[in-house]
Amino acid sequence: MSGLIGVFYRLYNGIFGLLERLTDGWFLGVTARAIFASVLLVFFWNSAMTKIDGSFMNIFAPGAGAYAQMFPLMMEEVSYDISQIAFFPYGLIVLLGTWAEFILPALVVIGLFTRAASLGMIVFIVVMSYVDVTGHGADAKTIGALFDGDPYSVISDDRLLWIFLLMVPMLKGAGFLSVDSLLDAYYRKREQYY
Repeated sequence: MSGLIGVFYRLYNGIFGLLERLTDGWFLGVTARAIFASVLLVFFWNSAMTKIDGSFMNIFAPGAGAYAQMFPLMMEEVSYDISQIAFFPYGLIVLLGTWAEFILPALVVIGLFTRAASLGMIVFIVVMSYVDVTGHGADAKTIGALFDGDPYSVISDDRLLWIFLLMVPMLKGAGFLSVDSLLDAYYRKREQYY
C-alpha cells in the first residue's frame, strides 16, 4: 500500500513541480497584471475621472468631487466650498491622490516600476477603504467581516482580494511581457559591454 501512495506522491510532485518550473518568473506577474487590467483598471480610471470632472484639462485642479471623495466630513463642514480648504496639506493630498489613481494602475498594467506601483496601489486601496468606512459611513453589510460567509461585502472581501492580486506582481515582479523586462534586458546587455 505504501508503495502505491509513494507512486502517486512522486507523480503528483513531478507534475506540479514541472508546472512550477515552466511558469516560474513570468506567469504569475503577467497573469496578475492582466487580471488587474480586466477587473480594476477601468474602475480606478473612472473614479479618477470623477475627481477631475471628466476632463483632463482639470488634471492640475481637481474639482469638488475629488475633495468630497477623499475628505467627505471636511467637505460637509465647509458646505462643499473647496476654496475654504487649505492647499497644504489637503489640496496637495487631493492632487497627488488624483494623479496616483491615474498613474499607478497604468504602471501596473504596462509593467513599469511594477513592484513600486503595486505597493502604491495597495496603500491606495487601504486608504480608500479607511475613508469609505470612517468618512463615507459605509454600513456593516458593505464593510463586511472576515470569515463571515458572505462573499459580497465590498470592503472586507473584495478589497482584500484586490490587495492579494497586487501582492503577486509586487513580490514576483511583472513577468516577461512588461516594460520592466525590456529595461532589465537592455541594462543587462549594456553592462556586458562595460
